[in-house]
Amino acid sequence: MTNDRDETPDERADRRWNETLQEVRVAQTGAQILFGFLLSVAFTPRYAQLGAFDRGLYVVTVALGALATGTLIAPVAYHQLLAGHHLKPQLVKAAGHLVSIGIVLLALTVTFSVLLLLRVATSHWIAWPVTACVTAWFVICWLVMPTMLLRGKSKSRSA
Repeated sequence: MTNDRDETPDERADRRWNETLQEVRVAQTGAQILFGFLLSVAFTPRYAQLGAFDRGLYVVTVALGALATGTLIAPVAYHQLLAGHHLKPQLVKAAGHLVSIGIVLLALTVTFSVLLLLRVATSHWIAWPVTACVTAWFVICWLVMPTMLLRGKSKSRSA
């Protein structure tokens, strides 16, 4: 990858770190709010009426929410532990991996939350195809479209 910005490696690492922090703030907020709502479900009267499958789905969803939240907060912990050790490029790379993993975990949390909500709210088969559509939309927006942009960029460079 070339550096088209005329910046030093340290300046590039600082810029990329700031960009990563801005991105992670959005994902962290969504994960934390969703996780908070998920935690409150077990304390509602309706929770006692859930069947075994829906209780299991709830447990998996809460676990995914906890993992997503922890993974998306991890770059902050890394920064606190590594600040001053001149490891910014490595920190940026590790944070990028964590954010990617966190986004996948967040997508799974949202998907399972939708399934749980629709199963409880509708008690109907419609929960499954709606959840499949939500999952497909995440795949399209978060994976397919960016991949298409990358392919378009590489094709325009080679032309």
